[in-house]
Amino acid sequence: LKIAYLSFLCDFCSASFSADDYYIRRSRCIYSSPDFSDMVYIDSFYLNKFLFTQFNSTLRKFVGFSEIGMRVAEGWNNSPFLLTERTGVNVCTFLFKSEDTPDLVKVVKPKVKLSSVSQAGGRHPAVLMCSAYEFYPPHIKVSWLRDGKPVTSEVTSTMEMADGDWYYQIHSELEYTPKSGEKVSCMVEHASVNKPMIYDWDPSLLEYERNKVAIGASGLVLGIIITATGLIYFKKKSTGRILVPQQ
Repeated sequence: LKIAYLSFLCDFCSASFSADDYYIRRSRCIYSSPDFSDMVYIDSFYLNKFLFTQFNSTLRKFVGFSEIGMRVAEGWNNSPFLLTERTGVNVCTFLFKSEDTPDLVKVVKPKVKLSSVSQAGGRHPAVLMCSAYEFYPPHIKVSWLRDGKPVTSEVTSTMEMADGDWYYQIHSELEYTPKSGEKVSCMVEHASVNKPMIYDWDPSLLEYERNKVAIGASGLVLGIIITATGLIYFKKKSTGRILVPQQ
């Protein structure tokens, strides 16, 4: 299954809503077959972040999801706009058959990093952070598993944050008490992949980081000892030296 997103401002919505409302249009081209024969075109319209009306090429009409959405859908189903929407599948197929597909339909797989972080206080001794970077479109789901079972508590996540270059990032933290033999995983779901991506936490990585810190600290202490010994030796040599006046 492949999904491409096309985002537009809803220019013609101003006829239906006030200037104080925020509305956006998001179109999707969905297919799985190599010849695009199962292409589906879905055009969604949001008012103040809530979906109110949607066109689906399999239904060939608009459907409302609220009282105002049903009124808008009824009006659009009896307007020339409906005929335009019914050509959406053809537009999707044309875009994907093109050798130079525009960047606005590009789907980018997230880069994921799983790490241990320190915390200032908290009820649990360990905190893991799962970070997803440089993905598009912005809709993504990051969740946690313990021995394959979903975790529903002690989880804190950010919203999808724009990087400023059309890509997005998101971060999720899990506070927990480690158990011997337990497997803790971060699961990432995104339109760029056909199935969830699961990343297992390896406790040995934390031990490796601790060893690096210990080795670094030992080297620092050894350097201080060598420096101090050299200074003491130099001071003793200087104290025992007799200066002879020159004629």
